Amino acid sequence: MTDTFAGLLSIAVLVSLLAAAYVPLGDHMARVFTSPRHLRIERLVYRATGVSPDAEQSPKAYVLSVVGFTLVSVVALMGILLGQAYLPMSRDMDGMPFWMSFNTAISFVTNTNWQSYAGESTLGFTAQTAGLAVQNFLSAAVGLAVAVALIRSFTRSRSGSLGNFWVDLTRGTLRVLLPVAFVGAVLLMAGGVVQTFTDTTATTLMGDSQVLTGGPVASQEAIKLLGNNGGGFFNANSAHPFENPTAFTNLLEVFMILLLPVCLTRTLGTMVGHRRQGLAVLGAMTFLAGVSLSLTTWAEVTGASMEGKETRLGTWASSLFAVATTGTSTGAVNTAHDSMTPAGGGTVMVNMMLGEIAPGGVGAGIYGILVMAILTVFVCGLMVGRTPELLGKKISTREMRFVALYVLTTPTLVLLGTGVAIARGSTAGAMGNPGGHGFSEVLYAYTSAANNNGSAFGGLTVTSDFFQITLGLAMLVGRLLPIVLVLLLAGSLAQQAKVPVTAGTLPTHRPLFVGMLVGVIVIMTALTYFPALALGPIAEALA
Repeated sequence: MTDTFAGLLSIAVLVSLLAAAYVPLGDHMARVFTSPRHLRIERLVYRATGVSPDAEQSPKAYVLSVVGFTLVSVVALMGILLGQAYLPMSRDMDGMPFWMSFNTAISFVTNTNWQSYAGESTLGFTAQTAGLAVQNFLSAAVGLAVAVALIRSFTRSRSGSLGNFWVDLTRGTLRVLLPVAFVGAVLLMAGGVVQTFTDTTATTLMGDSQVLTGGPVASQEAIKLLGNNGGGFFNANSAHPFENPTAFTNLLEVFMILLLPVCLTRTLGTMVGHRRQGLAVLGAMTFLAGVSLSLTTWAEVTGASMEGKETRLGTWASSLFAVATTGTSTGAVNTAHDSMTPAGGGTVMVNMMLGEIAPGGVGAGIYGILVMAILTVFVCGLMVGRTPELLGKKISTREMRFVALYVLTTPTLVLLGTGVAIARGSTAGAMGNPGGHGFSEVLYAYTSAANNNGSAFGGLTVTSDFFQITLGLAMLVGRLLPIVLVLLLAGSLAQQAKVPVTAGTLPTHRPLFVGMLVGVIVIMTALTYFPALALGPIAEALA
């Protein structure tokens, strides 16, 4: 009863905090990406990098900038990880093995933060801060930039440009992520999260010595959550008391996970001049997240299993964190998803299969659900025999090609990767469990990688070259190909003239459309993944 009351109170407080931040932060982000004014520090960045901040980019140039920046970032981070033994504050750690560094570099650059290593025993402080934490900021800023480019396309008429990627990247980092992450880090430190640059040697009750790993944890924790990255400083991630010591920090971390994805719906409404449209998108996200949270909490509470959960947090807090981290592209965990009930573990897996749009990752949630909204108006147009429109833009064959490829990309990576892995004889030895649960471990891994989530069931050993390479490629393609398709879609929409609203225009800001949007998302996910789910969590739940 105490855990139930605390869980319901936590949810009420969380919703209240998000509601309080919704308007000011959402409108702030809209001003950030529409203001013609450049800050002095931004001008210094542009001058140092040779960027012309007032020059706009075509869709092709925007795509090339995103892809080029991503690939260069992967190479740079690989260099840091491979050569960390020569860096200051390396804690006498050797460089990462090549394929592990390949996997890890792609993971952090693509905002996935999948980890096949234990941070406290593999990385020094410089690699954690100058390597991983920097990419936590930049990968989130890339997602913001792509989302803003798509939103801009709805506001432009007969335009051949989408803005400037380098300006969007810089503003997202300096005006949004850095200040909010700074406040979050201070609050985390006040709550007891570690922030040092030394390890501590303690004397145990038995008189022995034990080294307690320290480090700049709070600063990395803040952006890992705010940017929906998820990579833990420690192997236990947010289940570690140095990363998440109390119920207060646990609630704060969930709030930070959801903050930007939720407030970006207000940014959408403000930028397109139709705030009810932003509320409609938020309504669809909230409904999906609410159903997921209810199912997961019910499964874990009735299952009455505390295996893999922190007793200081309890079942309700563990379920809330699991739904938040898989409903976004965060991937941080405060409990072992491998130990969840089949229904609970299956539900958080489905959160990722939905496309992580409830409410989704930083930027990725908004552009993901807008793609699904375009698909929904297309379906509705077929039903009533009218040309589909969304926010004053007609949806033609050209746009639907990009939408179809977007929708097919991630499921192809997930199912192909899972199928190849299961077909290999050595995979059985990597599974922590046989049967349906072992299959779920593999399915979860490729679902997490291709959707750029980063969480894991935890029972699968993925240190072999096969998993390092295939999961790395799933993360890279699962990030870049959807972004390329979204930007090409944005370019196509920006080139169109805006059409006026008529009596035949489908209102996309009302409950009817929200219900249809949710229906399309659920049906598409079910048609795509049900056979695989039937072999894993469904079979295990019915056994």
